[in-house]
Amino acid sequence: MPSATKPAPIAPAELERLRQLATIAAEHSYSPYSGFRVGAALLLTNGTIVTGCNVENASYRLTSCAEQAAIARAVTEHGPDIRLHAVAVANLNDAASMPCGACRQTLAEFGSDSTLILYPGEGGRPEQTTLGELLPNAFRGEFIQKN
Repeated sequence: MPSATKPAPIAPAELERLRQLATIAAEHSYSPYSGFRVGAALLLTNGTIVTGCNVENASYRLTSCAEQAAIARAVTEHGPDIRLHAVAVANLNDAASMPCGACRQTLAEFGSDSTLILYPGEGGRPEQTTLGELLPNAFRGEFIQKN
């Protein structure tokens, strides 16, 4: 079930900081095959911002998305109890990058009620939604029996 919680508003200065950091992360992208450079900036509920970028591989299936790279880094640096307040995704290809299905599921694990901001390149108007709206019936693992 999607969360009924509405995410807290994000100040304009914080939105700009997320855009800047996601764009810097995209500039570090390793994308020699597609040229599609994506960066993500996660605003954790504790106020910390963690970034990641996509890392391609000649075997496309082994490519890491920016959102998953940022989540892995956030868990590595801050532990498994991280919670997302906002996720900013920027690319350098002048189009908003909607997270893929795998990234939606991964992000929902850490905050389905968090804000998602998509920055479509230089000068484009950002789109804003929530992870819960993008993936309203995310798998929650309630049926997994714990031993």
